[in-house]
Order: sequence, then structure tokens, then C-alpha cells
Amino acid sequence: MKDILTLQLYTRVARLGSFSAAGREAGLAQSQVSRMIAELEASLGVRLLARTTRAVVPTEAGLEFLARMEPILAALEDAENSVREAGELRGRLRVGMPATMGIRVIIPRLSAFAERHPQLHVELLLDDTWQDMVRDAVDVGIRVGNLPDATGTSRIIGRMHRVVVAAPAYLARHGTPEHPDDLRSHRIVGGPAAGRASSWQFQRDGDTVTLDVTPHISTNDTEGALAAATAGLGITSTTSWACRRELESGALNRLLQGWRTADLPVHAYLPSGRTARLAARTFVNFLADALRVDGVTTS
Repeated sequence: MKDILTLQLYTRVARLGSFSAAGREAGLAQSQVSRMIAELEASLGVRLLARTTRAVVPTEAGLEFLARMEPILAALEDAENSVREAGELRGRLRVGMPATMGIRVIIPRLSAFAERHPQLHVELLLDDTWQDMVRDAVDVGIRVGNLPDATGTSRIIGRMHRVVVAAPAYLARHGTPEHPDDLRSHRIVGGPAAGRASSWQFQRDGDTVTLDVTPHISTNDTEGALAAATAGLGITSTTSWACRRELESGALNRLLQGWRTADLPVHAYLPSGRTARLAARTFVNFLADALRVDGVTTS
């Protein structure tokens, strides 16, 4: 079996789809990386990577090897991190989260964590669709809303309010809804936060109104939904953290403020079948503290 560096390089080539990208991370030339992977394949007697002029992708055997090797390498990193007296983490931590939350909430608050652990490579997977955490080797998933399954380990690190917003220009043309039922006559912009549920629910003084909505414009990206609403294309429902910038600038107005909408739990989710890594637990604790101190999860 080849040394740990070769195995680490293989996992990075397989994930990045590039010898040169993996080489840049490790400070090695592309030719060195290619040669080391070729030697690994020769020692195993199997082709791990399919090479074309456009891409490098794992073969079926390569995917199996990747799935088995990444937890082993992660365990080695964990063993080293657990005995470092300074408490500084090293290695790699993969975190999946909604794109807008990552850009607007989490990344701006990571500087203290990065300074505390300068040798830890935090890889942020920003996507409004939920990653396959086992397939993509995600150590921590940040999830907004109810979890579709309970096969992993999760911790609620905060709650977000859902709000209904529209641009002043749209309201000037179409009027401002005073009651949830008024939304039936308005154009709706559907995004990930609005589109997971089939209806919007409002409560006030013991009165509950459930409104089935059919978007006139929809997108799978929260930023796209906010851009559409800001452009005056309709009314959208999202979380307060997602549109805080637009509300503060006046680009969007919050509607139906006398009505309460359901809070959404924010989970830190660890996949099933994998031991929670020290780096993952440390990151989750840091993030929960940062969100609580800044009050992000309560407004």
C-alpha cells in the first residue's frame, strides 16, 4: 500500500476531477501527482480513474476505493488532532449548506474559527439542494427546516423566522396585501425556502390561515428568488436572514407583519454510519455560539 500522501492525493483528484487542482493544493506538479496515482493503480492492479482530455472521473472500482479510504484518512486526521496540545485542528473539513446562508450568514462569521485553526482546510459546499452527505463525504450539513429523515445525528443550533416580502415598486403597482387571503390575487415568486412546503401558513390571535400558492416565477436558488422579488416580479416567502440586507436597504418591504409565520429550525446534521469528527464537532459548537451571540437565529 502506498503512503498516506498518495492516498490523500487520490481522494482529492477523485473529488476535484483534476490532477493539477489536487497538485496545487499539495504544492506538487501535475506530473508528480499523475505519476503517484499511476503507481497506486499499478500496486492495486486496478484502474481507479478514467482519464479523458476533458475530465478525470473515478471508475466503479475508484468510487469503491474512495468511499472506503476517505473515512480512514479522516480517522487518521482525528487521531492527530486529538493529541495536539495546542488544540489546533488540521486536515480537511467538508461542510454543506444552503448557498445564501453560507454567503450571508456563515462565511462572514468564520474569521475567528479560521484564525484559531489556520492549518484546517474548510471546504464549503454551497448549494440550495441538499447534498448526499455519504456520497459527497460531507462532515457537517447545515439544514434549514425539518429534516426528511432521522438516520443521522442532528443538533438544532438556532431558529429562523419566515417572512413575506416584496419590492416597493411591485406594491405600488399591485397594492399591499393586508390579509393573507389577499395574496391569492398577487404574483408569487417561489424559491427553495418557499417551495419546500406546498402552502404558506399564517397565525394571529388564534386564527390560522393556510394558503396554497402557485408560483408565477420559481427558482431553485434563494438568491435568484430574492433577485426576482427585488426586481418587482412578485411576492416571495423566505427566511429573515436571507433578505436582511434588502430589508435594511429598502429594496424589499416586509408584508403582513401582524401575522406570525412558522419558525424554521436550523440543524447541524452529521451523516449516519460515520463517527463525528473532532473538527466537525468543534465547528458546530463554534457556529452555534456565533449565531447565538450575534442574534442571527432569533430575528
